[in-house]
Amino acid sequence: MDFELRSAKEKLEREQRERKQRAKLKLEREKKAKEAAIKQREAIEASQRARRLDAIEAQIKADQHMQESLVSGDGIVFERVFQAVSFQGIGDKIKLPPSCFTELSDQGAFDKGPLYFELSVVGQGDNKKTTHSGVLEFTAEDGTVGLPPHVWSNLFSTHDPMDVPLVEIRYIRLPKGSYAKLQPDNLGFSDLPNHKAILETILRQHATLSLDDVLSVNYGQVSYKLQVLELRPASSISVLETDIEVDIVSPDIVSDQPNQIVLKPLQIGKSESGTVEEGKYDYYKFVIDEATVENVLAGNIKVIVKIDVEKDGADTDLYVSKHPVLFPSLHQHEWSSHDVGSKTLILGSKERALSSGTYSIGVYGFKGTVKYQVSVLVQESSDGAKVGERAISSSSDVDTVECRNCKHLIPSRSIALHEVYCSRHNVVCNHQGCGIVLRVEEAKNHLHCEKCGKALQPTEMEKHLKVFHEPLTCGCGIVLEKEQMVQHQARDCPLRLIACRFCGDMVEAGNSAADTRDRMRGMSEHESTCGSRTAPCDSCGRSVMLKDMDIHQIAVHGKSS
Repeated sequence: MDFELRSAKEKLEREQRERKQRAKLKLEREKKAKEAAIKQREAIEASQRARRLDAIEAQIKADQHMQESLVSGDGIVFERVFQAVSFQGIGDKIKLPPSCFTELSDQGAFDKGPLYFELSVVGQGDNKKTTHSGVLEFTAEDGTVGLPPHVWSNLFSTHDPMDVPLVEIRYIRLPKGSYAKLQPDNLGFSDLPNHKAILETILRQHATLSLDDVLSVNYGQVSYKLQVLELRPASSISVLETDIEVDIVSPDIVSDQPNQIVLKPLQIGKSESGTVEEGKYDYYKFVIDEATVENVLAGNIKVIVKIDVEKDGADTDLYVSKHPVLFPSLHQHEWSSHDVGSKTLILGSKERALSSGTYSIGVYGFKGTVKYQVSVLVQESSDGAKVGERAISSSSDVDTVECRNCKHLIPSRSIALHEVYCSRHNVVCNHQGCGIVLRVEEAKNHLHCEKCGKALQPTEMEKHLKVFHEPLTCGCGIVLEKEQMVQHQARDCPLRLIACRFCGDMVEAGNSAADTRDRMRGMSEHESTCGSRTAPCDSCGRSVMLKDMDIHQIAVHGKSS
């Protein structure tokens, strides 16, 4: 009986302890739940407060941005994000979708003058790249914007081509520019003839300039980069219908890139040493003044361009041209020498193409790596008799007979002895048009090219065939040998550079002018287009096309240009 009472008592106490424990745990859970509810409520309230503050801040920023857009757009608001697509155009004018035309037209943007846009890359934060542009046409596909190479390179200089480039475009008004400072990437740009005119032509293809933009200038096969260092009156300007003062500053560091072409100055009378690799060119420039040219044409002096090379089996070629041909080559040059070893070009009184100005020398590595010395000398001419000097008596004063072997006129008293000696020791080259008399031991080294008939030494034949008779392909697609190629690129090639008579720039000649009248006046395709620009007449102020200005001056004002 006592045992049962004791067991019941222990059971009761155990159950009481368990109930107390459960009650305690329940109180703790309720307390934690209340604390969690309080924290959650506080977090919700904080989040709501943050969202309200963010919304207020976003509204403030949107109002500010709208106000800025209204100010920068002169009351017109246009902002869109498009996928960038490149197209092969010139200048900085972009292509927009047709829907943009409607939106801009509805806001009266076309009544305010030329359209300008600010372009920035989406997703670059505060350091996003920005540039400006005009508009070419409204023909792009919906959701895309067409960017010419100039705009693309200034926006995506480090862009990964695998990503989808997004560009934010904003309508903006720009002030007319008055000043620009540009810096080329190397010293070679200063060698371009009339580079101010070249820049003027480039800027005519642009609507805007932005600080830190890079302009590309192509001169034949050579390309130059110019960075915009300073603009006035703002960091972005319009270049339409305005006169801009342009300063060109020298590059801070001379480019040492292996593919960069630079003309090294060469003083007359001083030699320069160099090393050229096979298949590469080294270029030099020198100046001939008017007095020197007059003396050369008078026969008093001659100009000598000379290259001395080390006798190590390597060889060079020598090319010379007058500016505006800056970089003479196998395809394009005025004078050349392909002798094996050292070479000498003599520019004497017979060179009617000689005139005062700047000349370029191209040293081409024909075989191996060549160490050389190049120089330009002026020497007195010793050719021919001086003016007033009595001529040497002619062979007609002596009784002579023609040698049957060498065909030379020999005094009759010694003809028999001469013919015996001549037939034994001399031979006459039988090649048509040659007839040169050679020593018997020299005859085996006297060869003629099968294609052109030129007389050569055996050591010169391989180089002659490679230089003069291997087919060359011009950039316009025509295939010619060397001599014909030089004439083609000097006179007929549509890719040759000419000085435009209207803008002064060196431009590709292109095909003949489409207009018959322009073609009869000898204008190239570029000149026909460039001359269609108008300018006010100095006499009457009337706007006249540049190509008709001379006719206008004669017909209206009786002045001859």
